Amino acid sequence: MRSPVQTYQLQAATNTNQQGIQVGLVERIDDVVNFLNTTGLDVPRMTLVIVGGASGLDADQQTQLDGLFHRVLAPLAQEMQLYVVDGGTDAGVMRLMGQARAAIKGNFPLIGVAPQALVNLPDQPASHPDASTLEPNHTHCILVPGEQWGDESRWISEIATYLSVEHESITILINGGSVTVRDAHASVAAGRELVIIAGTGRVADDIVDALRHKVVEGKPVDDPRLAKLINASDELLTAIDLDNRPADFIQDLKTLLME
Repeated sequence: MRSPVQTYQLQAATNTNQQGIQVGLVERIDDVVNFLNTTGLDVPRMTLVIVGGASGLDADQQTQLDGLFHRVLAPLAQEMQLYVVDGGTDAGVMRLMGQARAAIKGNFPLIGVAPQALVNLPDQPASHPDASTLEPNHTHCILVPGEQWGDESRWISEIATYLSVEHESITILINGGSVTVRDAHASVAAGRELVIIAGTGRVADDIVDALRHKVVEGKPVDDPRLAKLINASDELLTAIDLDNRPADFIQDLKTLLME
């Protein structure tokens, strides 16, 4: 990369508000602060973190989730001018978030966070076999140290804290696999409310089921992936059903953000 912040205009970008993705490489948290200051992200705002399925979403699931992103998450971010933080690559929930922002012609900042070794840039292809490209409708991407998916989990949480400062931030968890479990742990470790979207499959539904067994039925959490998360942090976990009316969904999220 030729400078601390490089702008890439990806051909697939469809949003007229998109002026290219500002990409920065960071090695330590001080570099993150410099990136935020350099790119105009230094004014704290309420922040929405999106975590969940990347490669694990099939075509039917993506279609089902279109309404959530196009009618709830992107309009909410636009109305409240939230910072939105996700994994930044062109797959799964990150692709859906970028496409929804483009579809509503949104101008809210959409910030990806991904491991350096796993992102293909136009002038810097990655050699890793699991590397991915950036989702073209994001506005920023912070490339952090790491050589496997999941190395970015702690960074996503910390960057959301730096973006929000004294303002509220919440994490939305949709579908997901093992990396999403790491994202969930990082979120609650930061004291951030975790909103699990029930009915989206895989880890999201596993968490909702385990939470119901513990809180409603008083049963222990048997799943070792989730026991620590739920036993230590159930007061930070909220489940919202995917089938909720968009207006009710938005109001629920607004309430959490305004607490």
